[in-house]
Amino acid sequence: MTNFPVTNSNLSATHLGLFLQEKYSLSKETKCQLIKAGINDTYLVTDNLDKFIFRVYSLNWRSKTEINEEIKLLNQLKENEISISFPLSDKENNYIQTLNAPEGDRFAVLFTFASGEKLHIISQETHFQIGKLMANLHKITINQQVNRIDYSPEVILIDSLKKISSFLTNDTEEMNFMKSAQTNLLAEFENANISQIRQGIVHLDIWFDNLNITSDNKVTIFDFDFCGNGWLCLDIAYYILQLHNVEKYEVKDYQPKVESFIKGYESVTPISGEEKRLIPMLGVSLYFFYLGVQCQRYDNWSNSFLSENYLKRFINGLVKKYYNIYKLGENKKSV
Repeated sequence: MTNFPVTNSNLSATHLGLFLQEKYSLSKETKCQLIKAGINDTYLVTDNLDKFIFRVYSLNWRSKTEINEEIKLLNQLKENEISISFPLSDKENNYIQTLNAPEGDRFAVLFTFASGEKLHIISQETHFQIGKLMANLHKITINQQVNRIDYSPEVILIDSLKKISSFLTNDTEEMNFMKSAQTNLLAEFENANISQIRQGIVHLDIWFDNLNITSDNKVTIFDFDFCGNGWLCLDIAYYILQLHNVEKYEVKDYQPKVESFIKGYESVTPISGEEKRLIPMLGVSLYFFYLGVQCQRYDNWSNSFLSENYLKRFINGLVKKYYNIYKLGENKKSV
């Protein structure tokens, strides 16, 4: 019987371990364990005391060119001593592996393991260190470009809402809010003073889930899968947005931690007044973008939780609340 076609598969961790032993000259003691299946699949690789991360990209999620650009960026950051998880080449000096999965060829890359652990609640001092690290990263990527996505208003706001509309009907209160907010946010992009906004390569996903922190406060950034071109303050806006989600705006610790993060960043390089003004607007815009990603990846990632009811709760509980806190479209509060 001919094997029935599939669209997504979980590759055997045992066989990947054997593959990695051969490709990277690892020992016979090497073990491989799936730790996260999602937009990409993440495997923890252990070889005695050494640890690595093996990322297997989903079929047709990133092209070989895009992955090569990510690798090039990471190597540049490594050379400039930015604390990141970086790619490792195999014994033939290849960074990208091609795995013949049931659904088709999938690409994969082995990365160094970031020391420390993910922390949900972070001290003010650590937020300061994260701000410094982000700023140092931006000092390298400012005015640079990669051959990857440009995070334009169309990509962030227009394309994303189209994806969301496949799961949220037009006649709902929530969709009416999203359309109204989209109009206001697009106007903010249009009216922004571009001369006061730094551009370059952004990570676009820096938050506690992509940071490991050691007991002595050393921070390492990983997972550059969403890196692309755009305003550098998008990274700042996304980090503050996620801090708001974790700490909650009403909690007394929230604002001091935001201020500590900003101080850490500006201890390296300044944030213009225009960039600061736009931070809340950009945060809401990134809600649009990542909701769009969830809808785009419904078939092989988000189907276990995404529904019209989920979108309504997300929009009312997070997007609308953040939008209203900063009175977007009206007078702006400071971040």
